[in-house]
Amino acid sequence: MGVLGSLVAPACVWNVEGDDAPPGQGGGGGAGPAAALAPVREVMEAEVAAGQMPGAVWLIARGGDVHVDAAGVTEIGGSTPMRRDTIFRIASMTKVVTATAVMMLVEEGKLDLDAPVDRWLPELANRRVLARIDGPIDETVPAERPITVRDLMTFTMGFGLLFDASSPIQRAIDELQLVNGQPVPMTPHGPDEWIRRLGTLPLMHQPGAQWMYNTGSLVQGVLVRRVADQDFDVFVRERILAPLGMRDTDFHVPADKLDRFAGCGYFTDPATMAKTRMDRDGAESAYASPPVFPSGAGGLMSTVDDYLLFARMLANGGVHEGRRILSAASVREMTTDRLTPAQKAASSFFPGFFETHGWGHGLAVVTAPDAVSEVPGRYGWDGGFGTSWINDPSRELIGIVMTQSSDFLFSGALERFWRSVYVATQST
Repeated sequence: MGVLGSLVAPACVWNVEGDDAPPGQGGGGGAGPAAALAPVREVMEAEVAAGQMPGAVWLIARGGDVHVDAAGVTEIGGSTPMRRDTIFRIASMTKVVTATAVMMLVEEGKLDLDAPVDRWLPELANRRVLARIDGPIDETVPAERPITVRDLMTFTMGFGLLFDASSPIQRAIDELQLVNGQPVPMTPHGPDEWIRRLGTLPLMHQPGAQWMYNTGSLVQGVLVRRVADQDFDVFVRERILAPLGMRDTDFHVPADKLDRFAGCGYFTDPATMAKTRMDRDGAESAYASPPVFPSGAGGLMSTVDDYLLFARMLANGGVHEGRRILSAASVREMTTDRLTPAQKAASSFFPGFFETHGWGHGLAVVTAPDAVSEVPGRYGWDGGFGTSWINDPSRELIGIVMTQSSDFLFSGALERFWRSVYVATQST
């Protein structure tokens, strides 16, 4: 069979909703659309063979047709094939779920997007701001205005992920164990202690000045807990996951589901080519028990079918099987670019990102033709462990891919996957 044959699971594409058969065990498949999507599988088989990830599961939905396929195995050096019901760490694909929770409270009149967060998060009142981003943390100036709820949602609160581990503010973040970047190891602090510690630090930039990644979603989770007077993870389960029927999505993987939990792959540092294992597997995983701080930025585990339920709710304007989960106005608020040109220009995120992208609430919005599609308007986001999702209203397309290797995201493999999806679905 060779290397490729030994790594790639038997082909099987579904186009009938509700079929939960794993790859190689039934499920049918239409000759037309299924055949058209064969090139997508070829791309993913090649990525597995090239070592970008041990395996992956992907889902492509248009209208009532849902196609699911899998390649490879669930862990490095393993033999268990990827399945439709394999559970993945979805990392930053959590962010839009968190934003949905906030918008629910806005709809109920318990939050106002333009209100200062001080009322619910007094720890963030009377902010000071670094005089310069690489300067001492005690060299500050007053904040020109309070942080608003909208600032948290648009990632313009003035605090976020830095790529300079040596800067004084990043060293302070690490000393306080705030875990502002990668989700593992997790912060040992509960929500109240976490926000208290965050409040001891100055902001990196003035509120509203520029887009900075990640921290806004962490704070949103604490905000939901305070406003709803309910633990954030409980709110998410009761108000979002349960109504949508997302049975395999949660902030940890219970013992009776660990046999379906994908192992965690590597992140390869492009500068040194050193490989870092991001998490342990199975019962030793950081996600095998409930977290002290359920992360609104990256704490969820899920499956492709579960996430389809959430993605389709957004695509349907907030409605799931006739039940309204979120208002159409809230969905538009979340899925529209909310950043100004100045906020984008000031950002130091991945070079060129804002030439074709904007940011809504918990997700990116494609604002110009890019390497994937000539037609802008799709929205979605990625997860740092190797997952990605898009909704494309212009094509009535939903796409989800789940692996557990950051290399899949940053090697060009993810772009190759999406390009193959767009080429394949032109004729379906």
